[in-house]
Amino acid sequence: QVHLVESGGGLVQSGGSLRLSCAASGVIVSINVMGWYRQAPGKQRELVALIGSGGAANYADSVKGRFTISSDNAKRTVYLQMNSLKPEDTADYYCFADIRSTPINRRSNEYWGQGTQVTVSS
Repeated sequence: QVHLVESGGGLVQSGGSLRLSCAASGVIVSINVMGWYRQAPGKQRELVALIGSGGAANYADSVKGRFTISSDNAKRTVYLQMNSLKPEDTADYYCFADIRSTPINRRSNEYWGQGTQVTVSS
């Protein structure tokens, strides 16, 4: 079993910064992708940023230039540095990971954290 534990959410004023962290633990052979999605009230969950095992990152257009995703493979942790936050960034942020838990084959499973709330006041 794999667990994702997020931290770092909170309340911040518009223009401020927050850093989210997500640590993976459990039976892990390798991590293919880690990243963040978010869900605002009344809206569908949407991609924020993903980072592959090789370090390649993918961002939603709405956060490009403001958010930076990074990872520490040794700590099995992914970070999301959020700068120049806007009220429209207010949402629950969910950690996501695609993880391989067996050395027998390349099968992997997707896991989600429980979410951390980010509120940006205007």
